Amino acid sequence: MESKKFLLQEKDIPTAWYNIVADMKNKPLPPLNPGTKQPLNPEDLYPILAEKLVQQEANMTDPWIEIPEEVRDLYKQWRPTPLVRATALEKALDTPAHIYFKNESVSPVGSHKLNSALAQAYYCKAEGLTNITTETGAGQWGAAMAYAARAFGLELAVYMVKISYEQKPYRRSIMQTFGAQVIPSPSMSTKAGRQILTENPTYMGSLGTAISEAVELALQTPNCKYVLGSVLNHVMLHQTVIGLEAEKQMEMAGEYPDIIIACFGGGSNFSGISFPFLRHNFLDGKQTRVIAAEPSSCPKLTRGVFQYDFGDEAGYTPFIPMYTLGHTFAPPHIHAGGLRYHGAGAIVSQLKKDSLIEAVDIEQSDAFKAAVLFAKTEGIIPAPESSHAIAAAVREAEQAKIEGKQKTILFNLSGHGLIDMAAYDSYLAGDLSNYDMSDADLARSMDPLEKII
Repeated sequence: MESKKFLLQEKDIPTAWYNIVADMKNKPLPPLNPGTKQPLNPEDLYPILAEKLVQQEANMTDPWIEIPEEVRDLYKQWRPTPLVRATALEKALDTPAHIYFKNESVSPVGSHKLNSALAQAYYCKAEGLTNITTETGAGQWGAAMAYAARAFGLELAVYMVKISYEQKPYRRSIMQTFGAQVIPSPSMSTKAGRQILTENPTYMGSLGTAISEAVELALQTPNCKYVLGSVLNHVMLHQTVIGLEAEKQMEMAGEYPDIIIACFGGGSNFSGISFPFLRHNFLDGKQTRVIAAEPSSCPKLTRGVFQYDFGDEAGYTPFIPMYTLGHTFAPPHIHAGGLRYHGAGAIVSQLKKDSLIEAVDIEQSDAFKAAVLFAKTEGIIPAPESSHAIAAAVREAEQAKIEGKQKTILFNLSGHGLIDMAAYDSYLAGDLSNYDMSDADLARSMDPLEKII
């Protein structure tokens, strides 16, 4: 049984991004100045982020924001991406469920991250900037931003979480090939990094640490601002091209999803696939279940608290309303480096608080078991991050078999794993560990949070 592809044409690439906040009954709480605890004005973020991106971040009223033609032209290099019915996987599971996946791994850098990287680089260049800084976990975002920076003639410095810098050397090589400077984080190049290394010389880093270093460097460098690959509203906005295309493709397939699933780190690919469909839940009475699949070793949505917290470890960012494990949480060294983040974005956190989305946690071994099954049936080796979504989709397909119900499942394949084969080596050799977080471990990082909410 061959899997079926549903392909769009260049003219079908969306001309506008979807801003879900405009249609949310309960808007996300505002970011706060950590000193005064008062809501930030958009202008307060201008020293850190490009002004147009700040305006998108703060936009609560416009459901559609036009995609600049220069960005849309660059999207044409790989968009629209295929929607695939995974009939071989369905057969292997012997399930009545119909399983579809949106294949974002076909981008030039192998993941969905380029959807926002090109947009952010465009706005930075249009503002007249010459330099940008960012962080990266597993390296997908760093690779995408390096590609985008080169496309718009910007100089880029990337702080890469040190454990991933060592685990995933080829992602570092990709960034360097595109001309980016890559620094393992924590480093001695920033005050934040030096302080962390002084307190813990063997610390292998986190996304929170890398964000602190990237923000600090941006503030100290002339004609430079910071860009990021997840969490903030404008990043979620840019990724909605995924779901907007998938809507048309599901219509071509003659089906509508009962369940939508994506892996979850900060929320970018999850938002991209789900937000356009959630608008039909809000406006048209649809009842699609939307599930975020996060690692059990970094379970902010399933075991975290809803509270204001910093987006970084050193406390350089505003207070963000989020489900969080605490900004000092040090996640275990799982191979899904892109999911090792302590908090969830404000939009997703509000949706979860209002029970409009669900969350599940996935053990590392279960993710890789599902990844190998997917590779054997569909011929694509998925990224460790994406494998969490596959594992959740397999669970739902098996549940459909138990119930004897035909369900339509759509998940986002956010990236391929061809540069993550060291992780597969560990799994196939039986050397991969699960990391069970005790309540005491989690409490230690969450207890110091100010109880603002």
